[in-house]
Amino acid sequence: MRHFRQLTPERRSALFHREPIEFTSDAPASTLAVALGATLYSPATRPALADDVLKQAARGVVSMVLCLEDSIADAEVPAAEDNLVRQLCELADRIPDRVAEDELPLLFVRVRESGQITALVRRLGAAVRLLSGFVLPKFTEDHSVPFLEALTEAEAACGRRLFAMPVLESPELLHRETRTQALTGISRTLDKYRDRVLALRLGVTDFCAAYGLRRTPEMTAYDVQIVASVIADVVNVLGRADGTGFTVTGPVWEYFRPQERMFKPQLRQSPFLSSRAEDVRAALIEHDLDGLLREIELDRANGLLGKTCIHPSHVAPVHALSIVSHEEFCDATDVLRPERGGGGVLRSAYTNKMNEVKPHRAWAERTLLRGEVFGVAREGVSFVELLAAGVK
Repeated sequence: MRHFRQLTPERRSALFHREPIEFTSDAPASTLAVALGATLYSPATRPALADDVLKQAARGVVSMVLCLEDSIADAEVPAAEDNLVRQLCELADRIPDRVAEDELPLLFVRVRESGQITALVRRLGAAVRLLSGFVLPKFTEDHSVPFLEALTEAEAACGRRLFAMPVLESPELLHRETRTQALTGISRTLDKYRDRVLALRLGVTDFCAAYGLRRTPEMTAYDVQIVASVIADVVNVLGRADGTGFTVTGPVWEYFRPQERMFKPQLRQSPFLSSRAEDVRAALIEHDLDGLLREIELDRANGLLGKTCIHPSHVAPVHALSIVSHEEFCDATDVLRPERGGGGVLRSAYTNKMNEVKPHRAWAERTLLRGEVFGVAREGVSFVELLAAGVK
């Protein structure tokens, strides 16, 4: 696997100062958690699920969730399970060797009940080699243990490493009077099963539902103050950079079709002055992706990495804005130079900011890891060019 492998070598060379690394599903969890990027969700009821996985892999998708929970009706679950098993077995038959297997996205199944984990692993047989793990719904201290124990049992049965991606979406996290207790309990559970947890996902749609809210395409999750406060507290407790935290991924962006706007587009015209760039800007606005771009930037500013996606058009913007800029790379490498181990302050190579070695060290380490996985842009390459490489 490799981010942006859908681009030609010549195009990658023109865009990147350092190209993204190649990795496999056996890579360290620290690498895979960053590499998730735009995690594309797909209902397990889709009749051509195997073809969908191959098609999205060719388009640059690196992680997918095959969903047996909220994306399908309750009555569809048995048929969805049958279809999932059938499609993954078919996909395994079409993947002849490990080289081809490593070109597939990281595949996860979102379950409803803990028993589905062991049952699906048993039914998949040899095709379980295509799975990287399971997405665990409504994760709380009380609700989570059966899922994590089932994951442990399934892993032992199939002899393959299987990761958990808990979804934080329960009302206990939202309500002020129970939030601290809920986060403390989740932290205890996650610490006990730390080696099995790849990343934490945020169920912002469920948070909004608890109060009958829904944000418009012009509003990010951070404009809904009650949601923003939960995100802040989750990162505060579970996303720390002191070695105790986990990767927390950004919330889903719900919009992908044009509709009437109440507000002006949020993308400034000045970065899109060329005719090709203006076409990119028009495409982003047409598909309501200008709000998505703003939310991605706010995700990172608030300690989140990667994003839940429900439409393929969201993948390219998420990945383009995950690339480390040349300026970020220069700042991070300066901060981490061995001779800077004693601390101090230095002027940035771009002469536009202060880099303080000790306070910026954790940021620099995270930035360079992101640069390994998503690449480092060449000097002078703008985010517009990176977007243009992937936006259709």
